[in-house]
Amino acid sequence: MEESTQIQVDPPAFTGASREVDPGACFGWLRQGWLLFIANPGTWIGSAVLMMVIVLGVQIVPVFGQIAVSVLLPVFAGGLLLLSQHQHADGNAEIADLFAGFHHNAGGLVMIGVYFATGIFGIAFLAFMLVSGGVLGGVITGRIAGFGIAMGGFMIASLLVFVLSIPVLMATWFAPALVFFHDMQPLPAMKASLAAGVKNWLAMLIFALLLTVAMFFAALPFFVGFLLLIPIFNGAIYASYLDIFEGT
Repeated sequence: MEESTQIQVDPPAFTGASREVDPGACFGWLRQGWLLFIANPGTWIGSAVLMMVIVLGVQIVPVFGQIAVSVLLPVFAGGLLLLSQHQHADGNAEIADLFAGFHHNAGGLVMIGVYFATGIFGIAFLAFMLVSGGVLGGVITGRIAGFGIAMGGFMIASLLVFVLSIPVLMATWFAPALVFFHDMQPLPAMKASLAAGVKNWLAMLIFALLLTVAMFFAALPFFVGFLLLIPIFNGAIYASYLDIFEGT
């Protein structure tokens, strides 16, 4: 009797395909983030404290510290996402998970940070050139008319920074998860993240507004609120990734 030959077929590579969700889904993401936090608050707060200490320590270095933080944030994001995954799967999240991004796909995560820093600092430089040009024109023109020129340059620069920063932020929103969990290359991951953000622009806009308001209040009591904000919103980001890319 002949034995049947089984052919093992590898699963197709993850393409970064995303789906459209209801705009109100962002409130469900926040609920999931809260549930992940309260299930293991000690680990989450310990991870948040450790990350904040490292980030503040790096930021002490003028100019280069800011650049280094921008580059390292996606690496830490990989670790925070693994924390969420472990907590969501079996409740065995550990503080050591925070550094997982330095061991798994670190190069890709760093490159996301490089692209992010290049985009943000490039936009800031462009804004500086517009503002400085407006101020110089104001000095040359005179007091009243010059003030109008300077303010006009400042307003244009602010609007330009706001508009150009949106696609940069959307491209890096889900990219760490796609690189860390699915081994995608940085640029395809950022394109997939941008496409997902555009597809779900209203849900992402509401989520971003809630995050902005939460950051304002978290910063008031000597930044202590970030010990809650970082875990809860990271859990919400993980939930949004599952919802949009995994359909769960």
